[in-house]
Amino acid sequence: VLRPTLIQIGGRVYRKNLIQEQAYQHEEEDFCAGPSDCADEPCDAFVVEETEKGFQCRVEVPSPLYKYIIGKKGETKKRLETETRTSISIPKPGVEGEIVITGQHRSGVISARTRIDVLLDSFRKKQPFTHFLSFALNQPAIQEKFLQFKEEVLEKCSKDHGVSSSLFQNPAKLHLTLGTLVLLNEQEIQKACDLLQRCKEDFVDQIAGGKPLTVEVAGVEYMNDDPAMTDVLYAKVHMKDGSDRLQVIADQLVERFVASGLMLKEWDRVKLHATVMNTLFRKDPSAEERNNTMTGKSSFKERESFNGRNILKLFENFYFGEVQLDSVRLSQRFSSDASGYYATSGQL
Repeated sequence: VLRPTLIQIGGRVYRKNLIQEQAYQHEEEDFCAGPSDCADEPCDAFVVEETEKGFQCRVEVPSPLYKYIIGKKGETKKRLETETRTSISIPKPGVEGEIVITGQHRSGVISARTRIDVLLDSFRKKQPFTHFLSFALNQPAIQEKFLQFKEEVLEKCSKDHGVSSSLFQNPAKLHLTLGTLVLLNEQEIQKACDLLQRCKEDFVDQIAGGKPLTVEVAGVEYMNDDPAMTDVLYAKVHMKDGSDRLQVIADQLVERFVASGLMLKEWDRVKLHATVMNTLFRKDPSAEERNNTMTGKSSFKERESFNGRNILKLFENFYFGEVQLDSVRLSQRFSSDASGYYATSGQL
């Protein structure tokens, strides 16, 4: 029994049946649609070219994902080819290029392409994020106040459970994260950079009025439910003029990136926060938080929480300073530039 359903993959919507829906949720070895299931039809069709020998379709795939189409000992590729009666040509490992699907029947080519998209989307979601959209908050005055905050916390709260100097953010990397991305080759990085520029032209300039946004970083708050078991402590950020322009820009940027397929939707609204203490830093000083995502969950068990009650009481209104935000950066994870901030792959 086939049950029609719609699913979005990389910005494209597909009409899929129950068998494929299950395949989307499981590993590729469970991907077992039968030969009769060849009427997979994208709602907004991709290009299928007619050739002398039949039909073909090209799909750009970052080389790190080839292995998921090939499978162990080539089994996934063989199964796809057999069940859709197509031939799938994949570039050599490490060589960026296009996967080419060819077949005598258009429906078979479409079926193979749809299944490949489903597989790629499933495995892409399991990749650790490589980049993130950020506002840098590492101006000298803010760094100075942050170091004062760190010194006072350690002076007054070092006897509280779990509190130590290893929890604090690197002052050169203070930032606001808007959203995380998995960009697996130069083409995807360029696509993200191009989208940033379109966002500038489409709405950012209009909202910001072509001027930097003046924000204040003040007060601290915690992420989880119990302040005695804190994992992330962050500084609150708000527009000095009381407007919601920063929030609107952040939300619209994420909305655009999600719609393009470059980012996964995690929240209805972006939570504007600057991490100042994080238990992930205890083991890995270069770690960035990814709140409540798969990466965060896997490391959550290894965390040693800290008692943040006294910190929250004593530093509830701590003033980190005022800062001019003039660019959104496409920042590279686990990297540093000359200033100590994350290396920038592109910016708005």
